[in-house]
Amino acid sequence: MEIKPGDVHLPPLWGKVDRSHGSANETEGGQSACNPPFSHPPRARRPTASPTRGEAERVVQIARAWIGTPYVHQASLKGVGCDCLGLLRGIWRELTGDEPEEIPPYSRDWADATGAETLYMALKRHAREIGTQEIAPGDIALFRMAGRGPAKHCGIVASRDERRTLIHARQNKRVSEEPFSAFWRGKLAYAFRI
Repeated sequence: MEIKPGDVHLPPLWGKVDRSHGSANETEGGQSACNPPFSHPPRARRPTASPTRGEAERVVQIARAWIGTPYVHQASLKGVGCDCLGLLRGIWRELTGDEPEEIPPYSRDWADATGAETLYMALKRHAREIGTQEIAPGDIALFRMAGRGPAKHCGIVASRDERRTLIHARQNKRVSEEPFSAFWRGKLAYAFRI
């Protein structure tokens, strides 16, 4: 059975929506909340050292448990629905227990509409940025899907039979593990270690 966004009511991203100042898509000043920066104060630790092999394997193990989860925009429920950020949020929750910050609802075109490196800046607050040439299983890969646009797609690097793979959620597809192909390597903009 395919789950569509309207079929299930899912919690908002990384926290609660403040409805005291209007609709869920409106902030206190009447500004649209579909394209805001992730601006809430961080609550989680920032890594200071490289993870152990066991920690990296744990990240990959958790990500693989999400394989088959349908794509649902803004969702983060294993087996029910998630988008690429929702997958990352679910992995983070299983590793640390709490999501690092509250983020407001966002539209599918949020990054294109603002042009800001919103996802990059959010990851930079909670994970350690590494060079893309250092990327290894268990790391977060952040992709720039359009040449001049902001980086707005993410996934977890893994490996099978000594070949790099990518675990991620894409629109109209379930979470999957696929080869970290030349296509994905060409789109790779940033890398982070949890």
